[in-house]
Amino acid sequence: MNWQPPRRHDSKKFGKTKLALAMALVMNIPAQLVAAEVELPGIDVVGKGEQAIAKLPGAVAVISKEDLALRQPLSVQDALKAVPGIVVREEEGYGFIPNIGMRGLDPNRSQKLLVLEDGVPVAPGLFLANESYYSPRIERMESIEVLKGAAGLRYGPTTIGGVINYKTKKPEDGVKVTAKAGSHGYWLLGLDAGGAAPSGEAIGGISLVTSQGDGFRRNAFDMNDIVVKGGMAIGDKQWVSLKFSHYDNDINTSYVGLRPNEYRNNPTKNPAPDDYFLNQRNAFDFNHEIEINEDVKLKTLVYWAQLDRDYWRRDIAARSADGTTFVACTGVAYCMSGRNRSFEMAGIDSRLFVNFNGFGIKNEAEIGIRLHSDFLSNQTVRSKTNPNARSGELTGDDSQDAKGIAFYGQNRFVISETLATTVGLRIESYDQKRKDELNGVSGKSSNTEVMPGLGLTWQLMPQAQLFAGVYKGFSPAMVATAISAGGVDQELDAERSTNFEIGVRGTANRWSYEATAFRMDFANQIVPQSESGGVGATVTNAGETLHQGLEGALGFDIGGGWSVAANATYVPTAKYNSTKVVGGIDRNGNRLPYAPELTGNLALNYQAGPLKTGVSAYHVSSQYVDPENTEAESSDGRRGKIPAYTTVNLNAQYSLSKKWNVFGTVRNLFDRKYIASRNPDGIFPGVERNFEVGMSYKF
Repeated sequence: MNWQPPRRHDSKKFGKTKLALAMALVMNIPAQLVAAEVELPGIDVVGKGEQAIAKLPGAVAVISKEDLALRQPLSVQDALKAVPGIVVREEEGYGFIPNIGMRGLDPNRSQKLLVLEDGVPVAPGLFLANESYYSPRIERMESIEVLKGAAGLRYGPTTIGGVINYKTKKPEDGVKVTAKAGSHGYWLLGLDAGGAAPSGEAIGGISLVTSQGDGFRRNAFDMNDIVVKGGMAIGDKQWVSLKFSHYDNDINTSYVGLRPNEYRNNPTKNPAPDDYFLNQRNAFDFNHEIEINEDVKLKTLVYWAQLDRDYWRRDIAARSADGTTFVACTGVAYCMSGRNRSFEMAGIDSRLFVNFNGFGIKNEAEIGIRLHSDFLSNQTVRSKTNPNARSGELTGDDSQDAKGIAFYGQNRFVISETLATTVGLRIESYDQKRKDELNGVSGKSSNTEVMPGLGLTWQLMPQAQLFAGVYKGFSPAMVATAISAGGVDQELDAERSTNFEIGVRGTANRWSYEATAFRMDFANQIVPQSESGGVGATVTNAGETLHQGLEGALGFDIGGGWSVAANATYVPTAKYNSTKVVGGIDRNGNRLPYAPELTGNLALNYQAGPLKTGVSAYHVSSQYVDPENTEAESSDGRRGKIPAYTTVNLNAQYSLSKKWNVFGTVRNLFDRKYIASRNPDGIFPGVERNFEVGMSYKF
């Protein structure tokens, strides 16, 4: 049967309409609106200030507004390179499809982390597929919070590696316009506008980004990202806030990478020019906060998101060292396939904060409950005649849904002014269902996880705080792997680990530092099952794995406007600890894929009056890409060890006045040619030297 996808839309037409509406809204902001200090209610992962960090029994990093302005990252993924413990895997170059890993965990689609935006999950389905098909743009972020350790249990699931929270900009009085241009036809326009009511009890604004480019590998994109947010006080003790976001992006990118001879001779080639990743997301968040009394506060978050991800790809006939051959569109065999997914996610997260005296000491308690629902329509549409098809024969129609309920409780016992211990428990129960809509076959699976955690903070001296923690972490198996297409429960265990960390942080004179030792002992780790997982993908429990290492960050104010910032992560152990792996092959002791032993970032910054500039170097050691730890490159480029590489960036900004600001950056300054990834299917080269210049003006 010939089938036309009912949910697809003209995303660019829809996006441009949104832009026009946004501009109209901005132009009609009442002139009498004035700035006011209005705090919008929301859920913070870390919190504000050094006091909030000092309460957390785990490694913490906050990328501030000032850090982002200085570094001028290309994406949130690019910004996170400055955080110890994190490793990223480049794909299309702009971070639109993020691949973020932590402490030796596979970065594929950021599946091993919980990624949030203003406390709301970014992944389209927590219990269906914790895969980041979407990433908000860095230009509309105020800051980024990264939390590791036992404190991450407050958010769950999938907090084994840690929690990343992108915090969107708070509305500010006035209008700010930003323009950028750079290599490969790149341009970007940004708009931030907002204001507060004269009473100071309400605030609202809009943040808008629209961008296009030819792409680093001739993989053009057309992107819009819009956020409208605001809030108000209801009397003296209550606050509410609302946020609506819309994102759409059409990217000429593919799972198909370069083959060895293509990489050597033409590294900027697009090996699959007919492939397109079409993405649209709409989301709505509502926050309510009430201060019952000075010791009791209740926060409630209601969220909803809907994401369409249509991935149209030419079918592959053969791979060789010289390139990829695609099936001809002659009407004989399928030549173009759309793997089209539509997700819907909704939930409510309510948290009660209570300060009280008990057991003869001061206590700080947090009790929470979250209800969450996921739904996915997963369809495969194929054509035999059209390499640019967006409709065709429906060959697969799979629906999945999941419902989860989580209870969480934590109490921080303040034993003395310098010593505190935190005890936490999270219980996560969820049901997963899958149905083949073509033949009616269905199946279901259920699971309940109990995750305790224990943490400690000890202020050894004014310049040093010791922190330590142990907790149980878990990540649910994706429905597509937990339940077979035939409706059979595959009895895939959730990923479970016992995590330990101990560290020290503080400031001393001109120094700031944090150093952490960590160990993640998996009772079971699920190896990648989807095509995006690359070579060796399968459906199985991988058994025991072990990650352990050291990470640290250091800052030093040299004086005279000069400063140094550095971070490094050393993971000597990231290995299979079990023979229960793919196909029964003994991989015990082999290193896990995409777990470089050493990553590091070193930055030298200078500030003098209106000038801020810096140079930074980012290093990633060699990596294996498959469980067999294949050293030699295969003829199709999908296997083979990735050599170490180091890239250098140079950036600068200059404030012409309080209103005008100009800036620029050169990435990969020395034009280092390197392989960033061999997954999903072939060689994905790192981004060559490129530049970007821009300016902003605030009315």
